[in-house]
Amino acid sequence: MTVRVRAPATTANIGPGFDCAALALDFWNELEVGAGDEEPDTDHLGVRAFARLAPVKGRSFRWVDRIPRERGLGSSAAVIALGLVAAAATLGAELEPEELLAAGVDLEGHADNLAAALVGGVCLTVGGRIVRVADDVPGSPIAIVPDATVATARARRALPATVSHSDAAFNAAHAALLGAALARESADLFASALEDRLHEPYRAARAPLLAAVRDRLPTGALGATLSGSGPTVIVWARVGSEDGCVEELASRFPDERVLQLRVAEGAALVRSF
Repeated sequence: MTVRVRAPATTANIGPGFDCAALALDFWNELEVGAGDEEPDTDHLGVRAFARLAPVKGRSFRWVDRIPRERGLGSSAAVIALGLVAAAATLGAELEPEELLAAGVDLEGHADNLAAALVGGVCLTVGGRIVRVADDVPGSPIAIVPDATVATARARRALPATVSHSDAAFNAAHAALLGAALARESADLFASALEDRLHEPYRAARAPLLAAVRDRLPTGALGATLSGSGPTVIVWARVGSEDGCVEELASRFPDERVLQLRVAEGAALVRSF
């Protein structure tokens, strides 16, 4: 039996939703698993994920990697999701997303990206529980992807061990506002919710693109957030303003990739034969 699956890129945090909020983006990695005589690479992250649910011996793994690595777009989460979903499909098992998350979260290290890759849409992840809270956001995501890379572990070490009460309260309020924006599908509330004091200020030195974008947001933009630990920046365009935002960003940042994206569904079986 051969199975073909795909998994999306993700953007985590969405400003104040640190280590909790994330959404899937329509930018896909793929995997085809079939019969094979060669020993698979058991050090590969996706093969390790597959092995959590099904044996890898006698199988071949063909990967299509489109999501750039170490750019804050959840490339490792997508690879893990591919392995988990392919293994379940090979077994004919219908596992719940939270079961898949539990099987692979220690390989990823952060549940938010993996959860979004598995279930799609906009989701919250708390204590191993996944809550898909919206199918879309009241703004269109445009990714600005630099050539520079940022290792997640290194970006994590830049964060302080403690934060002030005022910063904690600020983020709690803005995270609540983010939830209200999603519930009411309000672009204006969404724009007001995107500020953060828990992670973005401490990662700014390794993600200078964020400050450059925020210094002069393109016409029609609601705001900008660091994607995961960066250095990719997501510009959230007001619906109907996407083309103008893309054109302006491409002109200002000719050395970066500017990708107009949409909120996507989660990892899924594409074909079995």
